[in-house]
Amino acid sequence: MSVHIIFEDDYILCVSKPNNVVVHHAHHSRNVADEASLLQLVEALKGIKTYPIHRLDRKTSGIILLAKEKQYVSKFQELFTNNQIEKTYYGLVRGFAPEEKIIDSPVKGRDANVHKDALTVLKTLEKVTLEIPVKPYDSSRYSLIEMKPKTGRMHQLRIHTNKISNPLIGDPKYGDKNHNVMFENNFGWCKMFLHAGKLEFKHPFSEESLSLKAKFPEDWQHAFKEFSWKNPLAN
Repeated sequence: MSVHIIFEDDYILCVSKPNNVVVHHAHHSRNVADEASLLQLVEALKGIKTYPIHRLDRKTSGIILLAKEKQYVSKFQELFTNNQIEKTYYGLVRGFAPEEKIIDSPVKGRDANVHKDALTVLKTLEKVTLEIPVKPYDSSRYSLIEMKPKTGRMHQLRIHTNKISNPLIGDPKYGDKNHNVMFENNFGWCKMFLHAGKLEFKHPFSEESLSLKAKFPEDWQHAFKEFSWKNPLAN
């Protein structure tokens, strides 16, 4: 499996994580022998050890920052903590999503008993109606949305889209099984349609203003063509 390098300097490596790849294996993970983590793939490609600055779900594709030295991690993490980095995600969801919406709804953290504040700014970019029945309807509707999370809670975007009745296509936990099955049966697309597309920030060491983009995976490219949608990362 190949990993695309988006940006590299003395401090960080910015790569595009493929769908269904863990960033790193948990301690005592039973999957270690069966699959390579992103960090292992990067080490095989570059011959260096890297340290994740933030995280992406296994099933989410897209842009992620890795530090080349452990001591650089905290300086970049401060950008996330202080909202000095703009994250842009894209999702393909069930139904016609709102044109614009601020979703301000707490989500459970890693400690499932504690809810934490979570804020997502959503905008709908494209819509399509397909003459493909999905129970209980004779046709099916979908939207391409852009999301800018202002907090970084676990599964935040997956939970927030479900909260407004526009769950992500291909999401096995928070999605709509009937629509997921329709996509797989009709188009052969079975991965989760959540992509971390852009990161914009001022480099804490070089002070360079960076706008980094991760190209969409193959299933996304096919969807844009199939639905005649404009690729929002094409420019």
